Formats: sequence, structure tokens, C-alpha cells
Amino acid sequence: MRLPPWLIRILTLAAGLLIPAVALAEDVAQAHAGASSDFRAVGLGAAAAFAIAASIAGAAHAVGKIGSAALGAAAEKPELLPRSILFVALAEGLAILGFAIAMVLAQKV
Repeated sequence: MRLPPWLIRILTLAAGLLIPAVALAEDVAQAHAGASSDFRAVGLGAAAAFAIAASIAGAAHAVGKIGSAALGAAAEKPELLPRSILFVALAEGLAILGFAIAMVLAQKV
């Protein structure tokens, strides 16, 4: 499935708005001293969820594109298969990186 360009722009804009929203939630939480941990936990949880969702969506898109090209190249020249699997693994690393970032954010809750 190919993501349309407008959806990619919306996801990028949402990522740019989420990080300041977490900082704003912490500022509001500090203003309300009793509820500070609640706002911080919600903000960090939302950031962790978005980090893992965006990285997995990006990795899925990349693996779909690279995987189909890799199999097409391997059909023509079978000796290219190990090299193309490396590129698929690099794209899958995006999902692992997003998972690691989400775990770091979840540890701060």
C-alpha cells in the first residue's frame, strides 16, 4: 500500500506538533502542582505511542518498497539477493529504533 503524499505531510505535521504539546503539558502540570504527574504521564504516554506508531508505519512503507524492488532484482540476478536483504534489514531497523525511543519515554513515566 502506497501512502499518498498528503497523508505523509499530515503525519509529519502531527509529529512536529506532538513534541511541543508534551512540553506544554509539563508546563501546565507545573502550574497545577497537585496534578503534575498526571499531565506528564499522559504526555509521555502519547509521545511513546506516537513514536512507535510513526516508526512502524514508516518502516512498513520502506520495507514494502524496498522488498518489492529487491525481489524484482533477485529475479533478474540471483546474486543480488544477499545485498538487497541488507537494505530490507536497514529499513526494518527504523521500527526497532522507534520501539527503543518509546521504551525510553515509557521509563520516564
